[in-house]
Amino acid sequence: MKGRFMIVRDYGSKLLLLLVFSMVGMVCCNAQSGKSLSVKKVMCTASPEGEAVPSLLDENGIEFQPLDVVNWKDYPYKPEVSFRIAHTGREILLHYKVKEASVRAVASGDNGRVWEDACVEFFVSPEGDDRYYNFECNCAGRLLIQGGAVNERRPTASQEVLGMVKRWSSLGGEPFEERLGECSWELAMVIPVSAFFQHSVGSLDGKTMKGNFYKCGDKLQTPHFLSWSPIGLERPMFHCPAFFGTLSFE
Repeated sequence: MKGRFMIVRDYGSKLLLLLVFSMVGMVCCNAQSGKSLSVKKVMCTASPEGEAVPSLLDENGIEFQPLDVVNWKDYPYKPEVSFRIAHTGREILLHYKVKEASVRAVASGDNGRVWEDACVEFFVSPEGDDRYYNFECNCAGRLLIQGGAVNERRPTASQEVLGMVKRWSSLGGEPFEERLGECSWELAMVIPVSAFFQHSVGSLDGKTMKGNFYKCGDKLQTPHFLSWSPIGLERPMFHCPAFFGTLSFE
């Protein structure tokens, strides 16, 4: 953390910030209505690989959604980011496109500090309770998964669960230091229902979930924190399920 850089990631600081928000009346219970999105079902004979997701979504006419909400005036930079989402009944398919002023992929393994890199994120509450999952993936495909409620210690996923999520990045899979200059990149993920390791989610067909999509880069030359559904808090904070939008699965 440096200067006014207030994004909170470690558990202890996160709890402290939430307690402060509670005392001053700025907690998530006053959330505004989030966005809504219909998630189309696509048919495929086998579980797709990550690199197959873009063409599969093209074939099924899945449209990109803008990921462009700047929630905090202290971080005005807005890279060009869009995403699209579909499902197979047992898997969620995600595809992000990004154009930004620099990229970074320093995290060398899964469950690392990927949010400090050029990173896209998907937060989702699958069953309507207070538990949600954060899937955070940097531009080299390194993935962090956590699950649980916002007011408890949220465990990271096991290596077995992490291995269930297929990933593809247009920048390859090797770590690298920050590269300055405009860069365009894409990332795809295949998230099976078995990755929701604190729930027993069966078919995705007809389900309604709450979620949000993010783009960040805490240690890029220009830090930024974009969301799909707006967040009504004074400082950067993505772990606030009350501001999630609605995802309606076909």
